[in-house]
Amino acid sequence: MKLKSEAFGLLFAVTLTAGAGNMALQSVLPAIGREFGLADTLVAFAFALSALLWTVASPYWARLSDRWGRKRVMMIGLTGFIISMLGFGIAATLGLVHWLSAPVAFVLMAVARAVYGLLGSAAPIAAQAYVADRTSRRARTRAMSMLASAQGLGTVIGPALAPFFVLPFVGLAGPMYAFAFMGLVVLVLLWKRLPSGDVVRHPVRPGDPTGKGLWKDPRVRDFLIYGLLVTGAQAVNIAVLGFHVIDEMGLPGREAQSFIGVAMLSGAAATLMVQWGLIPMLKMQPRELMRWGAAMALVGNLMSIAAPGFFGVVVGYAVVSMGAGFARPGFTAGSSLAVGPHEQGSIAGLVMSLAGLSFLAPPVIGVALYELAEAGPFIGNALLLAAALILCFVSTPLKAAPSGRSRRPVEGPASQPGPEGKQNLS
Repeated sequence: MKLKSEAFGLLFAVTLTAGAGNMALQSVLPAIGREFGLADTLVAFAFALSALLWTVASPYWARLSDRWGRKRVMMIGLTGFIISMLGFGIAATLGLVHWLSAPVAFVLMAVARAVYGLLGSAAPIAAQAYVADRTSRRARTRAMSMLASAQGLGTVIGPALAPFFVLPFVGLAGPMYAFAFMGLVVLVLLWKRLPSGDVVRHPVRPGDPTGKGLWKDPRVRDFLIYGLLVTGAQAVNIAVLGFHVIDEMGLPGREAQSFIGVAMLSGAAATLMVQWGLIPMLKMQPRELMRWGAAMALVGNLMSIAAPGFFGVVVGYAVVSMGAGFARPGFTAGSSLAVGPHEQGSIAGLVMSLAGLSFLAPPVIGVALYELAEAGPFIGNALLLAAALILCFVSTPLKAAPSGRSRRPVEGPASQPGPEGKQNLS
């Protein structure tokens, strides 16, 4: 089904802005940590509180989007992003110019990040549910893939623009202010231009599994387990990347910033090549996306072990990012197609909660392993991704997911399109 461009463009902009801002922050955070003289593991912990709140809040925002509407909940999430980025930037600036001690500045940065964890998950949950409300089953994989590609484009824009905003006085905190302003612009456009109330939402019916209950639902449980394994491994790769580049180049954090940007750009470009090129061209469906995604991410981590040096870091991360580019729309669309129209808000909340879970413990463990041995986090990732790949071939729901050879929709309650299947994004 054809999606009208303006509404989808606004959803794309919301996801893009959040993705770009978070990757810009991720690109400068290792350098800020080194400037403050903090342990690498402590820097990784800055995201743990945010991830915990994201995980806890996601099901709540999913249910609220059913009652309040997708647009209002998206605006709440984007507001949380703006407040978080601005607060993080102010705290980092005060620490970098020594108006605050490094420990105090770091605590305030963690608090600002916690605001994003509490509110930020509202935006992607509502955006995914908005798309599900207005697409047919046949069109949903492509629509979810395109929405996921906004995150990929954000990983290009964030690290690419971040060095240009490292300005006098604000220094490494400059990108935070820039993306807070961009978020404000998108928020105003969303408020003014995104249609709402033009399609019937399908709130969860009494007796249906919701929230934590869907984790136990055999229709989606294995999709969620797969997603947790893959996103957890990717979170480790992202958390370790900055430190890995700094150490391979042997440069101070500020001087290594451009090299970190190059490494992140390589991964972002690989993700976009997959989501804008290969998936549409090959008409790939969830089953193939999940298998190729886990396999390529596994190969990328093995390359990071076998090929040391900056070049090895860049190529390995690019291959990992290609795998994530296949996997994320695969398990997102697969889980959405496995449930009925009235469960789209709940499944969107659970899928978003995976992002919180993946940044809760894995980055801290990954950075701790990196401090013990350079290959440590990549060996751990290889084990996680091998488990995800095996799951693709042994799990009945994953084997039954739509594939490029499918001639008809998957059987079951979700195969009957609801009223949203007859709507365009408008």
